[in-house]
Amino acid sequence: MAPTRPIMLLTGASRGIGHATVKRFQAEGWRILTVSRQPFSEECRWPEARESHIQADLSDPAAFGPLIEDVKSRLPDGKLQALVNNAGISPKVQGGGRMGLMDTDYATWMNVFNVNLFATATLARGLFGPLKAAQGAIVNVTSIVGSRVHPFAGAAYACSKAGLAALTREMAHEFGGHGIRVNAIAPGEIDTAILSPGTEDIIQRQIPMRRLGDASEVAETILFLCSARSSYINGAEIHINGGQHV
Repeated sequence: MAPTRPIMLLTGASRGIGHATVKRFQAEGWRILTVSRQPFSEECRWPEARESHIQADLSDPAAFGPLIEDVKSRLPDGKLQALVNNAGISPKVQGGGRMGLMDTDYATWMNVFNVNLFATATLARGLFGPLKAAQGAIVNVTSIVGSRVHPFAGAAYACSKAGLAALTREMAHEFGGHGIRVNAIAPGEIDTAILSPGTEDIIQRQIPMRRLGDASEVAETILFLCSARSSYINGAEIHINGGQHV
């Protein structure tokens, strides 16, 4: 009998860091379940992509319960080795500018927090059993903007990412005794399709390494945190930003 492949659930899988993470984990023999608000994309050409994709809108709390039950039904032995909470939204004002406090209404705050924070907490709670059975790992994708004002990221996004860093600590404290490690990664300026105009100025003025990060570098760190190589790392937030945070 062939050994059971480890399974990872990845939210926000439709582009950038999500795509790179899928490819890196697949290279290690993992099976990946992907979640995004979009239906399956033909750009996702990795093996098993179509049948392993779950469409769910994480801005709608009514979607959380059905998503959790769908995921559980796809676990052949009731075990989930990794949960990677990568989904995130960062709304902009008209023209693509930064959405400050005065630009952000209550509905926008709720949408951002549902996707960036509340979905993470709800998925971790709902999938606690399969994660415990696998002695699995959770990786939350926070951001450099959770600890500093950023010229492109708005108030709601920044607050949600700061909250996610705090949630990571709480989860690590609560889940660690059950054999589930919980960590976060905080990317800075990563070379993806959603870079804003003006990024070049940040590279030259704020990043000691004077370059963008690559999505594959983020994926490599996520894999490390989900592997036995990080077996005593719990409650950490790893900065992936070329030194931008120093």
